[in-house]
Amino acid sequence: MTETPSFWELQQQAATRPRPAYGSNSIIACDNLVKIYEIADLQVVALQGLDLLVDPGELVAIVGSSGSGKSTLLNILGGLDAPSAGKATVAGHDLMAMSGKDRTDYRLNTIGFIWQQSARNLFPYLSAIDNVQMPMILQGTSQRRTRAGELLELVDLGDRITHRPSELSGGEQQRVAIAVALANSPEVLLADEPTGELDTMTSNDVFRVLRNVNKDLGVTLVVVTHDPLVTEHVSRTVAIRDGRTSTETVRATQLDAAGKHQTVAEEFVILDRTGRLQLPEHYVEELHLQRLVRLTLDDDHANVWPDRDNIVTPDAEEEEQ
Repeated sequence: MTETPSFWELQQQAATRPRPAYGSNSIIACDNLVKIYEIADLQVVALQGLDLLVDPGELVAIVGSSGSGKSTLLNILGGLDAPSAGKATVAGHDLMAMSGKDRTDYRLNTIGFIWQQSARNLFPYLSAIDNVQMPMILQGTSQRRTRAGELLELVDLGDRITHRPSELSGGEQQRVAIAVALANSPEVLLADEPTGELDTMTSNDVFRVLRNVNKDLGVTLVVVTHDPLVTEHVSRTVAIRDGRTSTETVRATQLDAAGKHQTVAEEFVILDRTGRLQLPEHYVEELHLQRLVRLTLDDDHANVWPDRDNIVTPDAEEEEQ
């Protein structure tokens, strides 16, 4: 009878197998990414060693509060800003090594943008179909009108192709913006708060279109948002805190005991390549964790304990006062 390998034996076996290079199978790979802004005599660190991997064809949400670094990350991935240190590659493009011309070509051919404000997505004096044709004119694509019409059909606006933005609702404008972003067949679609100015029903409709685009065209889609409801529409949500990826929530559909499909979500803490992790804030507050914590190792897991000898709780502070 063959004995079942222990946890440590399995770990040792895994350690001896050759490992692929970090991000080798990913369309987006950020490795210890740093971004520092110079403001007068001050330096503001927006990204502090961020790690992120996105697989081809994924639909991922990046969430975080204001100032967390998510907009900075979007600007770097979109070729609008350059990293200060670390590595960032998108669809084989090294974002650290790009010239100005490289960035222009990258934004035109590799990346598609969907902004929150429709004024950044569409020309107000052009019809929907003419707006979709604009990126193709810059690229020199032939049969532009035919492709523009197909893209508007894809976003359920085949009957609105001659309408200008002022003649369309907010949700329809965002669907035209999706078609514009897809005009040059990008490998990655970046959406910055795409439903931030829409009501819940319209937002759901826009995300239905985004999911269909992701599924039908296989384009990788990264949505940056602070809206927690957006995460219900994606299979993976990555949270950013203080310039680093902190947690990741994965959603999957499973069959319950009655044979019905149900969505199950599980949250993980991200361990970066240097061994750092960010404990959820409510863990830190609940356990009164401070600068020093105790760490113990069991056979198959690690434990984090407060340093009870030096802990100062709110009650203790009041007693001292």
